[in-house]
Amino acid sequence: MINIDELKFDEKGLIPAIVVDSISKKVLTLAYMNRESLKISMEKGLTCFWSRSREELWLKGETSGNYQHIVSITADCDKDALVVVVEKDGPACHLGTDSCFSDELWQSDERCEFSLNALMELLKGRKLEKKEGSYTTYLFEKGIDKILKKVGEENTEVIIAAKADDKKETVYEIADLCYHVMVLMVEMGISVEDIHKELASRHVIDHKVKQEKMTK
Repeated sequence: MINIDELKFDEKGLIPAIVVDSISKKVLTLAYMNRESLKISMEKGLTCFWSRSREELWLKGETSGNYQHIVSITADCDKDALVVVVEKDGPACHLGTDSCFSDELWQSDERCEFSLNALMELLKGRKLEKKEGSYTTYLFEKGIDKILKKVGEENTEVIIAAKADDKKETVYEIADLCYHVMVLMVEMGISVEDIHKELASRHVIDHKVKQEKMTK
């Protein structure tokens, strides 16, 4: 692990900080830190930047309540830029959007970006708009019992494929199971963030247990 003295601040004493959401992995904003704001960030565990327009320290969320809790800070290979991974309390952009990067400039016609959060948004849309001919809409219309039945069926298919040691089929069936579980999540109002937080809490507990065992 490096220390702050190894970082290369520019001629104005600043270093760019790319802020990334720990859950969605989305880039939230690009801001700048000086040595003092970086120290404050590390001490408080909250992002603190240097405002180039106001020429003052800026603790993100101090006025809006949209604090960014730091998970990690990593320097690039040249040590002249930072990636700050955070858990955010609210929108990152002053315009009220989730990320400052929302104005798409170009997108490939051949490559499609996929994320669980994007899939969840699509599923939510199917629940609200009830698109005709959509299998997802069909599941929502049939209700919780049908959704649970499909989750159970897909779970069984995963077990059968794995028992047969068929990796390709197991991957296929796990994808089916994940999809139907996500439909269930939308039906019950459970978000990806809810699951992430639950798993994260278990990771912390597991880490503490391991440490305790190692010290005995």
